[in-house]
Amino acid sequence: MTSAGNGPDTAAGTAAGTAAWELLLPAVSAPARARGRTLRAALRDAVRSGRLAPGTRLPSSRDLAADLGVSRGLITQAYEQLTAEGYLRSGRGAGTWVGDAVRAARPRARDLAPGARGARADFVPGTPDLSLFPRPAWAAAQRAVLAELPHQGLGYPDPRGLPRLRTALAGLLARRRGVVADPERIVVVSGVAQAAALLGLVLHARGTTAVGVEDPGSPQHAALYASAGVTAVPVPLDDEGIALGPLRASGVRSVVTTPAHQFPTGIAYSARRRTGLLDWARSVDGYVLEDDYDGDFRYDRAPVGALQGLDPERVAYTGSVSKSLAPGLRLGWLLVPESLAQAVVERKRTLDLGHPALDQELFARFVERGDYDRQLRRCQAAYRERRDALVAALAAHFPGAEVTGIAAGLHVIAALPERYGPEDAFLARVRAAGVAVRALTEYAHPGGAGGNAGVRLVLGYAHLSPRRIADGVRLMAGAAGS
Repeated sequence: MTSAGNGPDTAAGTAAGTAAWELLLPAVSAPARARGRTLRAALRDAVRSGRLAPGTRLPSSRDLAADLGVSRGLITQAYEQLTAEGYLRSGRGAGTWVGDAVRAARPRARDLAPGARGARADFVPGTPDLSLFPRPAWAAAQRAVLAELPHQGLGYPDPRGLPRLRTALAGLLARRRGVVADPERIVVVSGVAQAAALLGLVLHARGTTAVGVEDPGSPQHAALYASAGVTAVPVPLDDEGIALGPLRASGVRSVVTTPAHQFPTGIAYSARRRTGLLDWARSVDGYVLEDDYDGDFRYDRAPVGALQGLDPERVAYTGSVSKSLAPGLRLGWLLVPESLAQAVVERKRTLDLGHPALDQELFARFVERGDYDRQLRRCQAAYRERRDALVAALAAHFPGAEVTGIAAGLHVIAALPERYGPEDAFLARVRAAGVAVRALTEYAHPGGAGGNAGVRLVLGYAHLSPRRIADGVRLMAGAAGS
């Protein structure tokens, strides 16, 4: 290869030239139209990766062009572009050097998605059966939307959501969940998580420093409100729902609840407790933040309607398609009291400028044509069968076990006889056997009232076939020494 220069830099320049030639040779074999772009990308990658170290002198454009068999103009353009970007530096008559501003990144592609990887049996709750996702109907709706959507429909959407979807949701939620659903007060969000974050930000801006959360309850509630600067205050439950005495004593003016099917205990709030909770909210001029995470799934009777329907000015209602379609869609809704509506919409606008328009159009069509109702019926039948399979397997392999909570949702609470305890030892044995399972005590909030005596398991079943449920319970029983 031609020397990069004379004098003390010659050896280093020659070495750099050889390195550059080796790195760039594959790039110059690209098609002529893409050669310049490919050459620049190869140079950037060589600098980022450290293969061309900071301070390395590069060959002259004339020499490198000759060695690579390309025009000098191609090399000159590459040098000029990367100099402008900060990867290279140059001086008149001093040559071209690798700049010292670039630091090599450490490439690490980690999968942070939740899941019990490697488990022989996975009873961790919260996951629906993703194989039930209605691919043909979804694909048909997607094709139709792409064919029908006018160009302006791809612009920035209303931060509340498209009017078409908000109208469809208002009808759906009023019919299925008994909510008071004004389309003007519906905000389309990226799941219940974003709804909680929006509410937390708005409440914090109004001076709220703490909200009540159910204990035991979903750990995500505390984390989501904490991210908005609002502290979660654990409030214990009793047999009817969140305990009103401790709630009053806590001093909070807003509380997060799951009244249709409390997570994780599986109880439904009694009518008396629902009324008492709303009376409390009115007395403190506060809000009930209702997470209706699986309210569509009740197997022994019609689902209890949402709390929001009793007082839409005191209840902020959230729901999503995470249990009915797939959590990966990141699609949900928030119904806000009028007193919070404007602030929530402005927060939504500043966070993301609105939910993706194509996704909204697609789901609106899905709801309008009855596809979503059909999907709910399909899931209802499958999950009822799986719950029955789990109850039967527990009775067969854990004699004396008691399943508590209402026949609803995607999980059950199984209280095992005392002979299977203590709980820590039981969990250690079954987890060592490859069974992913959680105890009710793991959902108690730090600083709260704590969990319950004995072994009480929170068993998710929706994502498992009846056969896998039976095999998993048998494996768990064998490891427990039953």
